[in-house]
Amino acid sequence: MSNEKGKILVVDDDRLVLATLTYGLAQAGFEVIDADNGDDAILLAREHRPELALLDIRMEGLSGFDVAAYLREYLHIPFMFLSAFADEETVAKVKELGAVAYLVKPLDIHQIVPAVEAAFANRKQTQQPPVAAALTEPPKTVLDELAPVAVGVLMHRYSLSRQDALTRLQKLAAAEGRELELQARLLVEAVEMLAQPANVK
Repeated sequence: MSNEKGKILVVDDDRLVLATLTYGLAQAGFEVIDADNGDDAILLAREHRPELALLDIRMEGLSGFDVAAYLREYLHIPFMFLSAFADEETVAKVKELGAVAYLVKPLDIHQIVPAVEAAFANRKQTQQPPVAAALTEPPKTVLDELAPVAVGVLMHRYSLSRQDALTRLQKLAAAEGRELELQARLLVEAVEMLAQPANVK
C-alpha cells in the first residue's frame, strides 16, 4: 500500500496504544514514524520532518506538551493530542499551545483516522508558501533550538527534573571547556547517531 496521504509522527508511552495507532494509520495510507517518549519524538521530528504529530500528553521525561511546544516553535509542525485526561487545566493548555485537535481516550482507530485526515486537509488549505514563512520567522540560534532537546534527552535518560538536567548539561560543558551551545549540539548529535539503524551506510 502506498503512503500518499502524508507523513505523521505518533508518540505514546503505552506500547500497545502506539502499535495500534501506527498500524491503523499505516493501513489508512499514511507514512508513520513512531516514538514512545518525548525526547526521541523530537529527534525523529528533526530528522524526518513529518507534516503532523499525534501526541500523548502524559509521558515520562518530556511530556506531550513539551514536544508540542518544540514542534510549534522550531519546526513549525502542527500537532494534535490524544489523551485520557480532559480536566480543565489540560484543556486550557491544549488551547494555549494551538493544537489542531484534542481527542480523548478511549478511542478506536476508526475515530482517529478521520480526525487525522481532516487535520491534513486543513493544513494543505492553510499552508504558507515556504519563502513567505522564511521571511517572517526570526533567526534561531543553536542554543535556542538544541538546548531544550539536550535537556530533554538528559531528563529522559537519567530520570532528572528539568532544572537538574540543565545543571548537568552546564557542568558537562564547563568540565569539557565548551560553550553550552556546542555541548548541547554534540549531545544531540551523539544521540541521533546512536538512534540510527545499524545497517545505515
